Amino acid sequence: MRKIVFLPGKHVTERVFLPEHLEALENSGIELIVNQGTANPTSEEAAEWIAGADVVFTSWGCPLLEKAILDRAPNLKLVLHAAGSVKPVVTPELWARGIRVSSAASVLSRGVGETALGLTIVSLKNIWEITQKARTENWWGYRSDGTRSRIREMYGSTVGCIGAGHAGRHYMELLRPYGVRLLLNDPTLTREQADAWGAELVDLDTLCARADVVTVLAPELPETYRMIDAGRLERMKEGATLINLARGSLVDEEALIAELKRGRIRACLDVTVPEPPPADHPFRTLPNVVLTGHIAGAVNNGLHALGRFAMEEYFRFREEGCLAGEVLPSSLNTKA
Repeated sequence: MRKIVFLPGKHVTERVFLPEHLEALENSGIELIVNQGTANPTSEEAAEWIAGADVVFTSWGCPLLEKAILDRAPNLKLVLHAAGSVKPVVTPELWARGIRVSSAASVLSRGVGETALGLTIVSLKNIWEITQKARTENWWGYRSDGTRSRIREMYGSTVGCIGAGHAGRHYMELLRPYGVRLLLNDPTLTREQADAWGAELVDLDTLCARADVVTVLAPELPETYRMIDAGRLERMKEGATLINLARGSLVDEEALIAELKRGRIRACLDVTVPEPPPADHPFRTLPNVVLTGHIAGAVNNGLHALGRFAMEEYFRFREEGCLAGEVLPSSLNTKA
């Protein structure tokens, strides 16, 4: 490996990579080229920067690595994507040339799984209602009333996980110590695979009907568009919570608004369509909705984990020829 190129604009590189990450690469005996531009690179700029590269680091804001760009780097062996989905940068031309691709999606998804766990706990504990009562009505924990009766502990509750990708698997792993009944919906898994996660593989209708918390962690694909539709929302239990940390398009939001107005269920939404919702949108005013503004994944210091993973991935590839986050073209149609 003789030349490593960072394609992202400087504003992205500085958010994702610590100086020590870049220093470790620079000290490995290679030529390190870091884009110093303050904006996302255009295709023409990417072609200029990539010239002669053996390894390229990409992240948010990088253009598709099309033929005209790749022609400038005939010795390119590896693309390391320090972000989630590689779809914004990869092309069939990459794999046709034998260039390997790695993504930090598994690291990014840890934050999503952790956020899902946190929202599951506070939703079951009825924190949203308790907080408001304690502020305005002198409510306190010893009171026996409707608010207290809606508190549930994790133990013995039923949690539904939709999607067993990186985020879903991490979420299920985090749930293991809590004694929940775990339902899983993912058409790519077998019952034996679900059993290994301590989950019962069920259809989506059954999951929505049985779960106290329904957590959406599936990829955004044509097959998942509005998969949480009016019928499934109506099947949800009285007092259940819908947590969407995937994409807004996976939920029929008009149907969700109608169900929320009935007061039967609650929703914790990290994602919506559009983002952000308009100022007068019901999601902003309904008392049984919590909006978290798309912060479920890596944010602030959490982004440094992506940079570290990508840096370590380079050394794994150089020293052992292996990649922990390799993305194959055959898997793209099931990934976010």
